[in-house]
Amino acid sequence: MNIPFVSFRPMEQELNTELREAFDRVLTNSWYILGKEDEAFEKAFAKYTGTKHCIGVGNGLEALEMALIALGIGPGDEVIAPSNTYIATVLAISYAGATPVLVEPDIRTFNLDPSLIEQAITDNTRAIMPVHLYGQPCDMDPIMEIARKHDLYVIEDCAQAHGALYRNTKIGTFGTASGFSFYPGKNLGALGDAGAVVTDNDELAEKIRAIANYGSDYKYHHIYQGRNSRLDEMQAAFLSAKLLHLDRMNQERKRLAARYLEGITNPQITLPFVPEYANPVWHVFAIRCDKRDELEEYLKERGIGTNKHYPTPIHMQPCYKDLPYAPGDLPIAEEISRTQLSLPMYYGLTDEEIDYVIDAINSFK
Repeated sequence: MNIPFVSFRPMEQELNTELREAFDRVLTNSWYILGKEDEAFEKAFAKYTGTKHCIGVGNGLEALEMALIALGIGPGDEVIAPSNTYIATVLAISYAGATPVLVEPDIRTFNLDPSLIEQAITDNTRAIMPVHLYGQPCDMDPIMEIARKHDLYVIEDCAQAHGALYRNTKIGTFGTASGFSFYPGKNLGALGDAGAVVTDNDELAEKIRAIANYGSDYKYHHIYQGRNSRLDEMQAAFLSAKLLHLDRMNQERKRLAARYLEGITNPQITLPFVPEYANPVWHVFAIRCDKRDELEEYLKERGIGTNKHYPTPIHMQPCYKDLPYAPGDLPIAEEISRTQLSLPMYYGLTDEEIDYVIDAINSFK
């Protein structure tokens, strides 16, 4: 049996008619930037997340970057972020001109450990950027309490967690602003790059929208030195079609994850931990194993695709060699990078395929 780490084919085959109708609609209208499709998706996604405003942008990195810039965060400021995340989180801080300050996660949840945040706060700290990694919600109550105590912004990185719930409330609704990615592999993915910022702040939404459109409040009038980061009509149309099915497809991911959680019994495997406050959407099913590389090869030999999220921690990436961290300074992030392995998890995986993966893992010695 051959099981890829991810496949878009089952979803695309199921939604083929709706996606083609979306394509034809945009092509027929001959309007490709900042039109009715973008407006419709922004309205629908704001409603879905439970926020007042959604601003479609080019990708998830730019969503976070522009939220930071619109909040006036830049050179001389510090932003707290988890030490284990995809590099886009930290790049957004750097692109805004601020300095990332890395805080270790809880190794059970992979998410930012609220008990470690306050010791990282300095006079220059302006914001906290929690990442709902792998589709698992962060523990937002203590994070928000710390932010209020120290008068800090919270910008949620929701790139991997579309539809996830924290204490029955959608993620993306806790911070001052939140960034989403619609990269094709996400739970809600475009057919190319795309992203969005959501917020309840009217003034902030207006400012982000202007910054994303060359800093323009109306045509040929530029109040900021802005960016070109806009959600194009074609991707907006595709996303509107797929958004209608997001909850149903997330529910199927939850069913598949439950099969993994129940079926994998190999004592060498550390399974994901789900706190009582969390209702994850399983963008990634992340296990840990001290013999991770051997397990990866073992599964590959049996036709099972896997991935590592992420094999090199942020502070050990060459582009961040100037950050004040050395190997060993962030041991939890390093331990996760050394032991984490992601199993196949996508809409369309069959029970037979899940059983095959489970059997292979349980037979690993």
